Amino acid sequence: MTRSLLKLSDLTKADIHAILNKADQLKFEQKNGIEHRVLAGKTLAMIFSKSSTRTRVSFEVGMFQLGGHALFLSANDLQIGRGEPVEDTARVMFRYVDGIMIRTFAQQEVEDLAVHSGLPVINGLTDYAHPCQTLADLMTIREHFAYLEGLNACYIGDGNNVCNSFVVGSILCDMNITVACPKGHEPHPDVLKWAGDKVKITHDPREAAENADVLYTDVWSSMGQESDARTRMEALSKYQINADLMKLASPDAIVQHCLPAHRGEEITADVFDAHSEAIFTEAENRLHAQKAVMAILMG
Repeated sequence: MTRSLLKLSDLTKADIHAILNKADQLKFEQKNGIEHRVLAGKTLAMIFSKSSTRTRVSFEVGMFQLGGHALFLSANDLQIGRGEPVEDTARVMFRYVDGIMIRTFAQQEVEDLAVHSGLPVINGLTDYAHPCQTLADLMTIREHFAYLEGLNACYIGDGNNVCNSFVVGSILCDMNITVACPKGHEPHPDVLKWAGDKVKITHDPREAAENADVLYTDVWSSMGQESDARTRMEALSKYQINADLMKLASPDAIVQHCLPAHRGEEITADVFDAHSEAIFTEAENRLHAQKAVMAILMG
């Protein structure tokens, strides 16, 4: 496995399954009171240019359960926010901490931090990718079905960072993946180039939902897109996971949502409530999947 987790396309299928297997082990141990302090004495710097509920809590709790310490750093706490080059901050971090998790806007900032710090760097989210979320998604799907290969997955909505990573993760795990989105809202061109003919793009959500085992969606306006929210809502209004769409899916299909959810927009309240167990298990699995990543990269 690579030294850092910057984007899923840097990994292999074997890498992902190694992470998922480790996550399963750590989840079992946590549920059964078995300590696993494999990062005792180690510190993770958590850099947040974008705020988050699940990312901060899951990484902070995860480091505690692994025996280490998590250090929360907002943009206002760092000289990066005052013009210090990323490479200078990175070289300082190398002398203080054992790993870095960063949640920010530009993917290049994450890549530069990894190059110049010499530390394991974990992408907690960028505008391009959300690899930790997809690892939690895959863990949840595998828990439910007991396998991943050959499942039919679809993503319905905006081709954003979550979509980009879910496409890559699905392909690496040999799932069939279809993305239903409006024109102009397709996944990132680099993802489409990497995926080739292994991803199907459609502008018809019904086509994507047909016989789907997994239906995935996310909010229509992500952080930083608030000024464009009305336009985005108009473009995506027909890309809602609702009861009619679920009738087209496989009988035992599950719904995934990375949260927070806007009921009545990308997903109806009745569908969300009917699949809330899978959705909140998915949220919990952020903790276990990220612990696995930290244990492998920093252990």
